[in-house]
Amino acid sequence: GIYVCAKCGHELFSSRAKYEHSSPWPAFTEPLRGDSVAKREERPGALKVTCGKCGNGLGHEFLNDGPQRGQSRF
Repeated sequence: GIYVCAKCGHELFSSRAKYEHSSPWPAFTEPLRGDSVAKREERPGALKVTCGKCGNGLGHEFLNDGPQRGQSRF
C-alpha cells in the first residue's frame, strides 16, 4: 500500500520500504518519490521531514540508522 499525508493526501511512502523498528511509529527506508517529502538539517545525523506538498510535519530522517548499513530511517 501507499502511506499518504494525513493533512493533504500526498503520497509519501510505500509499504515496500516499511520495516520493523523498536520505535512505536512506522519506519521506512526511503520516500516513495523524490518530491514526496522535503528535508532540512535539524542536527547532525537527523533531518526534519515534512510533506513535500503541504509542509505537514512527518518527523525525522535518521541517517545511517536503517535496517542495512548506509540506509536511513524515516
